[in-house]
Amino acid sequence: MAKHDPLPRRIFLKQAAGAIGAVSQLGAWPALGEAIDSEKPAESAAAVRDAAFPRVFTGRKLKMIAFPLGGVAAGSVALGGRGQLRDWEIFNRPNKNEANKGSSPAYAFASVWAQAGDAKPIARVLEARILPPYEGQDGLGSNNAPGLSRLDAATFTGGYPLAHIAFEDRTLPVTVELEAFSPFIPHEPDDSGLPVAILRYRVTNPKSVRAKVSIAWSLENPVKSGAPGDPDPRQNTYQSNARISGLTMSNPALPESDPMRGTMALVAMMQPGVRVQHWRGWPQGRWWNSPMLFWDAFSAGGELGPEPEARDAIGVVLQSATLAPRQSQTFTFLLAWHFPNRTPEWCGWDAPKGKGGTRIGNYYATHFDDAWAAADYTAQHLDSLERRTRLFADAFRESTLPAAVKEAASANLSTLASTTCFRTADGEFHGFEGVDDTRGCCFGNCTHVWNYETATAFLFPSYARSLRKAAFGYSMDDAGAMRFRQLLPDGYDRFGWAAADGQMGQILHAYLDWKLTGDDGWLRELWPRVKKAIEFAWVPGGWDANRDGVMEGVQHNTYDVEFYGPNPLCGIYYLGALRACEEMARRMGDTASAAEYHRLFAEGNRWMDANLFNGQYYVQQVHGYRNDQIAPHLRGDFGAMDPEHPEYQVGDGCLIDQLLGQYLADVAGLGELVSRKNMASTLRAIYHSNYKRTLLEHDNVERTFALNDEAAVLICSYTEGKRPRIPFPYYAEVFTGTEHATAAMMIYTGMTDEGVEYIANTRARYDGEKRNPWDEAECGHHYARAMSSWSSVVALSGFEYDGGNEAVVAVPRLPHRAFRSFWASGTAWGEFTYAPGARGGTFFTLRVLTGELRCRSVEITGSGAATVLRAGGREIAHTATQHGSRTRFIMQQPLLIAEASEIRIEVRA
Repeated sequence: MAKHDPLPRRIFLKQAAGAIGAVSQLGAWPALGEAIDSEKPAESAAAVRDAAFPRVFTGRKLKMIAFPLGGVAAGSVALGGRGQLRDWEIFNRPNKNEANKGSSPAYAFASVWAQAGDAKPIARVLEARILPPYEGQDGLGSNNAPGLSRLDAATFTGGYPLAHIAFEDRTLPVTVELEAFSPFIPHEPDDSGLPVAILRYRVTNPKSVRAKVSIAWSLENPVKSGAPGDPDPRQNTYQSNARISGLTMSNPALPESDPMRGTMALVAMMQPGVRVQHWRGWPQGRWWNSPMLFWDAFSAGGELGPEPEARDAIGVVLQSATLAPRQSQTFTFLLAWHFPNRTPEWCGWDAPKGKGGTRIGNYYATHFDDAWAAADYTAQHLDSLERRTRLFADAFRESTLPAAVKEAASANLSTLASTTCFRTADGEFHGFEGVDDTRGCCFGNCTHVWNYETATAFLFPSYARSLRKAAFGYSMDDAGAMRFRQLLPDGYDRFGWAAADGQMGQILHAYLDWKLTGDDGWLRELWPRVKKAIEFAWVPGGWDANRDGVMEGVQHNTYDVEFYGPNPLCGIYYLGALRACEEMARRMGDTASAAEYHRLFAEGNRWMDANLFNGQYYVQQVHGYRNDQIAPHLRGDFGAMDPEHPEYQVGDGCLIDQLLGQYLADVAGLGELVSRKNMASTLRAIYHSNYKRTLLEHDNVERTFALNDEAAVLICSYTEGKRPRIPFPYYAEVFTGTEHATAAMMIYTGMTDEGVEYIANTRARYDGEKRNPWDEAECGHHYARAMSSWSSVVALSGFEYDGGNEAVVAVPRLPHRAFRSFWASGTAWGEFTYAPGARGGTFFTLRVLTGELRCRSVEITGSGAATVLRAGGREIAHTATQHGSRTRFIMQQPLLIAEASEIRIEVRA
């Protein structure tokens, strides 16, 4: 294998600084500063000004870092801020416990040994020093030998999917850096779903003499069973080929069906000039003999020596090399896992009665026989896997979007690699809402939560379609009631009730999925189910039983209760679904249905503006209903006990996501669902009433996700209206997912500065000291709703693709005389750039980096007397239509822009 040159620290820092500078050059920050209220604490304003991507952490801000390493929907182990591994979540369930209990190995750490010339050698655990607190029942205990000497400090730089740590130590004669990642390649779910973490250490000899260096990785076999004192049946087996050398860890005593049955691989990449050694286990002993004897051998000469005859289950793989003066050498380790026995009961997913123990499996296990095979595949294809991962990371990082926006979107993409997400053996994608410490939290691809996220639609379209397959499949009954949680295994039983916002949002998502590809065959197959879903609103006792375009009925929603009577959250969602259905019906030739959907939309649109808008924002009209007036499957177990006099309502409150249907309509390009003037007023009201620049005087008896002097946007404010005696749950809380969605709406509506301000303040709360920057929590860790952060990238880039009409629009919502941005459709992704042309003209380039893009028209900023369009080195015949500051290019023949190809457009003034 060829050497892989990691991204040095100096480049990461240069890029981080450049991200700030690029935004400053656009002139965005001065305007943003003008939008900041004078009462806002300086820390909050600084969060906006000083945001950087990639983000850099030192000192106390390393404490909470847990950066997920692992494939999308394939489990993960987290890289801690000090360089340690934590949160071993590879066993088909969460494991959020840094005390290394549960499924975490008791010993899992790297060690470094170095000697310069004839000087005394130095040995350290290859981590920065442990941060306080140190108190515990047994102090810090003995797991991972916390009493062994560690390095002085570390600087952690993270921009998902790449993490970089620069270690510092006054006595170590070499410098050490770590780059860690797992392949993450948009639109390629299989190569992005490898159960592998790549740890690449780069050691540099700054001395004028030769240096000897060794790095050893010790790992306890994590495939555990049995009670303390029983014979240990675990096995560590040595394997080697031309690419990798190392250990496969297993436990043959476990039953074939046991959820913990599987394998773990710890291997070194083979490369010239690097020697590899191994022990299948530390020397066996009582008390702490084993770690002591390992450390004695390693620290003495940077070698392992003869393998112990009597050994325990803590295997070691060591790489060593001799470095000439000023030479650098990389040492690459792969951690791979293979645990095929996922069951609903084990991971925390609800199942039909009697089916909890059904093996639903993991998709990666259908590709690899064991962990060794997964590691070997990764090593064999690492050049390609890494190149494509960096292609995405570079295109995204170099986008001249505000650093805070990139940082938020990137950080929340890591949720796809957390245990929130998994892919069953049949290839289908599934997601919890989030995860508790040891089990998934809130199962079922919950439609009203997953509605917020747009990352899958743009980056992994097959996963988005999988979510739609579940929602419009067996989870929807014959009447059209879409149960908002999916049971697994699928096809045996349904969850209890439907959610109005969940069902309408899935219709909007189906439209977005189709629009991003233009795949009429897929839409044709899904369309009958979509029709049934929208028309379920009209059943007697349903959400819109009188078919007037207004949801008056009992509406279960994301706040885990039902809203009784017309309200903006569900009502505007409904308007968005009607618009989406109108467009899909026209495409399918169903003109009668399209006309009916248009009628309902027009009536509902007028009614909402006339009756729910109070002059500042939209409110709820609370209606009561008798039980016999409510259709089946519309009420859950947690809402009003007396539906004739319902509690848990919004009433006159200013709800953060009252325009949520408009949010998805904006992303999908469906236009305005209610009055634009009223939308703008509503967003200003949310900014005025819900946005708290400090929470020091905010009283909240509910769950607390933000507090003290942190800035945040509340779910609901009653500043301008009377609060019900018992309002709906969560009203006083803060959800990052709703903050991100509202920020995107603001950007679409022209309040770009305020939207970026929201995002920066949200990410300031996740600073590495107070919270893990790669874990925006709500009901559980790695909460899916927070992936709405991707929508602000889409909004600011101004990139839209209409696959049905093969039309591209690339008009950023930022100053873009000189501009670069990542883009994605459902068939390709790449980047586009603007550059100044001669005499005030414009150069525009659209590049496809992966996939292919069918294109009949392109609309860009710029107008002038002459236009030129080139592709493949030749001019393309076209017509150009100018309107205002924009020009739309229509090709005489459609273009297929292939991978690694581009089109260039020039508008000459």
